[in-house]
Amino acid sequence: MDAVVEEPAVEDDGDADNADDTGTHNLTTLTAIREEFADKRTRHPAMDVDSKKSSRARIDKKRIGKRKAKKSKIVFPKYTDRAGKKKASNLFFHLCFHPLLRHPFPDMVASTNGSLSSTLLLAAANLLIPVAIIVFATGFFPYKPFIPGLAEYESLDYGPLPEAPFDRMVFMVVDALRSLIRDGAAIPFTANARSPTVTMPRIKSITTGSIPSFVDLILNIDEGDTSSSLAAQDTWLAQLKAAGKGKLLMYGDDTWLKLFPNTFDRHDGTSSFFVADYTEVDNNVTRNIAGELENGDWGLMVLHYLGLDHIGHNSNMLPKQREMDAIVRTLYEAMETKDHLKSTLLVLCGDHGMNDAGNHGASSPGETSPALVFMSPKLRGIAKPVGAPAQPKEEFDYYTLVEQSDIAPTVAALLGFPVSKNNLGAVIPDFLPFWPSASDKVQILIRNVRQILGIVTAAFGDALFMGTSAGSSDPCVLEATDVNELACEWRKISQRAPAMATSASVDDDWLFATSAWLRKAQDLMSSMASNYDMPRLFVGQVLAVLATVVSIAVAYLCGHHQSPDALPLALVTISYGIMMFASSYVEEEQHFWYWASTMWLAWLGARAVHRSGQLSTVAWSLTALTMLRLIRSWNQTGQKFAGEPDTVKLLLAPNPQLLWTLICLAYVLAAFQVLPNLSGLPFILATSATSILVSAAFAFKLAFTAEDAPELVTGFARTLNERFEGQSLLSRARVVLVVLALLAVFALYQGSKGGRHAPSSVLFQCLASVDLSVTEITTSSLLLQYASFFAFGGSNAISSVDLSSAYNGVSAFNVVAVGILTFVSNWAGPMFWTSASTLLLLQKYRQGGGRRRDVLRQHLVLVTAFTAASVAFVMVACTVLRTHLFIWTVFSPKYLYCMAWSLGQHLIVNVVCGSLLFWVGSRQ
Repeated sequence: MDAVVEEPAVEDDGDADNADDTGTHNLTTLTAIREEFADKRTRHPAMDVDSKKSSRARIDKKRIGKRKAKKSKIVFPKYTDRAGKKKASNLFFHLCFHPLLRHPFPDMVASTNGSLSSTLLLAAANLLIPVAIIVFATGFFPYKPFIPGLAEYESLDYGPLPEAPFDRMVFMVVDALRSLIRDGAAIPFTANARSPTVTMPRIKSITTGSIPSFVDLILNIDEGDTSSSLAAQDTWLAQLKAAGKGKLLMYGDDTWLKLFPNTFDRHDGTSSFFVADYTEVDNNVTRNIAGELENGDWGLMVLHYLGLDHIGHNSNMLPKQREMDAIVRTLYEAMETKDHLKSTLLVLCGDHGMNDAGNHGASSPGETSPALVFMSPKLRGIAKPVGAPAQPKEEFDYYTLVEQSDIAPTVAALLGFPVSKNNLGAVIPDFLPFWPSASDKVQILIRNVRQILGIVTAAFGDALFMGTSAGSSDPCVLEATDVNELACEWRKISQRAPAMATSASVDDDWLFATSAWLRKAQDLMSSMASNYDMPRLFVGQVLAVLATVVSIAVAYLCGHHQSPDALPLALVTISYGIMMFASSYVEEEQHFWYWASTMWLAWLGARAVHRSGQLSTVAWSLTALTMLRLIRSWNQTGQKFAGEPDTVKLLLAPNPQLLWTLICLAYVLAAFQVLPNLSGLPFILATSATSILVSAAFAFKLAFTAEDAPELVTGFARTLNERFEGQSLLSRARVVLVVLALLAVFALYQGSKGGRHAPSSVLFQCLASVDLSVTEITTSSLLLQYASFFAFGGSNAISSVDLSSAYNGVSAFNVVAVGILTFVSNWAGPMFWTSASTLLLLQKYRQGGGRRRDVLRQHLVLVTAFTAASVAFVMVACTVLRTHLFIWTVFSPKYLYCMAWSLGQHLIVNVVCGSLLFWVGSRQ
């Protein structure tokens, strides 16, 4: 019986990246066997499979082509054709015994082992990335140690303790007022708020006088966190409570309740992250004021208004400021007319400022220059009248510049209790005229100096500052370092202090020298406020580098080193890493991705035109570049150009009708994109489901905009919004999320059964029209992920984090739900391009005989290599530049964004979700 030997099928995935370098001798042998088999088919029709019936041919193929693995040898069935048997035996010999040969069938043995090893290495690299990030973060963002316990007055030979001018305080966190400044009843300052300019770190600085840890920025978002509590630390709230000056009250931002648990006797907290609400959050505070002004049992009332923070810069800013002015007027008039409030101090301040875009969190002048005003009828005797309003200044230093931490020692002096142990603030000299006695002035300043000196000596030792032995060095004759100069000035100040305390008046030179010493000590200790754990920093970098090396090794195993397509991605990775060592480039990172994406798309377009020469290819290339240019100008981001004119501000904001027309078109297009994915449903049911989803989403968008920016809801948009009235934002958001989830699950199910994919965007269609390798798809995906992130308004500044969608469909704080919503709303662009690149990979998979694991694995290898390398570069930059002036304002926020990109976008979106989408799509 004639036998047909089925020739070995060597799968080709259609990608140059999958090329397997087999041995030359092996290939020659295999080719010879194939040619001889083909010749026999020509000469013997009985051996031609096509001449048989299809069923018989399949049976013969299955029976004769079957190979059995036995004792690690490949055994071929017995052939009646002697020539075929000889060639098969020859092939068997070469496969089993030739010591220099590699297996000619990579998909049978070598590829199986290689795939397993490369998959394991790839998994190891992706596990190393989060471990490296966490280890490095614990060394880079450690909790600052603090001195426990409450401060007490130490004994000084300067007479009795100074008398406190005030017995109670209203501490109001909001923007400042003008009319009281002009008549001398208020003393204004410009307070320097150090980065990060978000609420929790700023409240810590205000109440303790210290420089908070940068990790508080993360804890600021988690409303359920209790580890950041100040209950065990020395603050002026704890001092007031210990002094028994009355009950402590708090109304407003519930961050105070989280920081000071079981501290306030009466309170009414309001969540600070429902950022679209700027009315109820303030009404909840104001409604308590009138009743408390009649009570005389309290010593401190904290009022933290959130409305101005939530508004940002829009048309509602001025009405909200007038509302705050009216509240301050109410408080001040009560202080003037009510006897039990005669000795009340009203402190009005902002915990942070805002940048030109209406956000905060970074270090621009607008964000770090909040207002600070002390108000009381008693101030008319010491305050110098100042003009208000002040002339506009770019740096926002309208009045005397002080540190925000100076509030703590100043309040301690004015209310008569010891300065907090961990304080780095300096008493503001403008209030010294409250104490006419020279001994009182000296006491206030010397106690402040001694308190900070305790922190300085804890860091540098007390030999220079307290040395009285014969062998102690005189710091005034030593090398001129900051510490030596500080010790020298301290000795001079302390030597003259007793004489100043007994004199009729304090010498102005001594006052100036003491204030200068406090500032210098403050600057010195603030600059070294970080206690880096160097071993952890080193281990984190080693793990990141190891992840990079493993990823590159897997890429080598996959054959990427043989493909010139990997060169652009390598250049992008190296250039990006070098850029991390320059603060200006980190701040303006968006330009790197815009230009890199433009050059990449131009190169792909030019190559496609050269290969095809068709006019349609030219049109697609120009369209892609045009779309990229449009998204570049959509939002101005970064530090230098934040708030500058862009497409949104110039075209859409002044024309609400055009804005809503485009929004309506977008939802109509979304409906046409969703409908084809529901082809498995009856037409009426599919149309109804799509209509419910789109109309519910549009109704929520309309209602949310009406709450957040009512000036944009005009004309037909207002008419439509009135028709949807009656439902809360919460219920509308939940309808959208539930319907969207159901349709997404069904669409995935349909996709696994062969459902079609709707076109996603013009730029995606441009890429889909070009024949791209896996490496080129990966490069395009990474470039457009980063470019879209910045085009949507993102940056490396904390102030660019959009929290407006963090509570959609959430009735109370939930760290998981809020975290997911915040990430999705800020990384929507990169997530889209993850889905788009998955479609391109599936398209590549279907074009040839490519195997699923090969196409996907090659993509994930390159993405992992880029991510691991970028993490390593950022870590090295943060370590090398840890003493840089901008370490907390530029490089630390960059590391936080690096964490989000690596853990969120890479591991969860690119690796997990991308792999899941590819698996579902490949089942068609």
